[in-house]
Amino acid sequence: MLRVFCGPRGGYGNELGVVREGSVMPDHADRQAFAAKLGFSETVFVDDPERGVIDIYTPTLRLPFAGHPCVGTAWLLDVPELLTPAGLVGARLDGEFSWIEAVPEWAPPRTFRKYASAAEVDDLSVPPPGEWIYAWAWEDEAAGRIRARAFPGRDDGIDEDEATGAAALQLTAQLGRALNITQGAGSQLLTAPQPHGWVEVGGRVFLER
Repeated sequence: MLRVFCGPRGGYGNELGVVREGSVMPDHADRQAFAAKLGFSETVFVDDPERGVIDIYTPTLRLPFAGHPCVGTAWLLDVPELLTPAGLVGARLDGEFSWIEAVPEWAPPRTFRKYASAAEVDDLSVPPPGEWIYAWAWEDEAAGRIRARAFPGRDDGIDEDEATGAAALQLTAQLGRALNITQGAGSQLLTAPQPHGWVEVGGRVFLER
């Protein structure tokens, strides 16, 4: 298990299950059941470690692309790219940060709600299931610092997502600038727009067990 998008001191981060030998469980239904059993927000099955071919599941559905699974798996495999059902994801390691480059439109749409202050975001209660909500506010607009929380709304046991790379990609594309996002209890995500509609997102990854 990995923790992805950890804070500056190595804490926090979003848990990620990785099955390094995906060939032991080739059936999609078995993978879905295993992801549900693990109960992480996402679980990755590596189908080809050398080529970076991966398959991503939440506890209830298969995803063509997701941010924190790609960042974590790229760090674990140390490969220059990952092949997801959505497309080819660029990957690189830079000091303590693992980065991926992807197209924000690969991620499912979600509702972005801007608040007047970080304190308002902190005070939010978990909304009822039914809508994927990314709540955010500027902490320091000039510096690109954002406070965010994410509520997947899937009713699958994940009431709040600790760190959401795909949403960070989408918000970066909307705002058109690099961001430094503090999400959840204390996870950190860094982003930067790239040419031709691509966006980079990066963070610290730690091997938990």
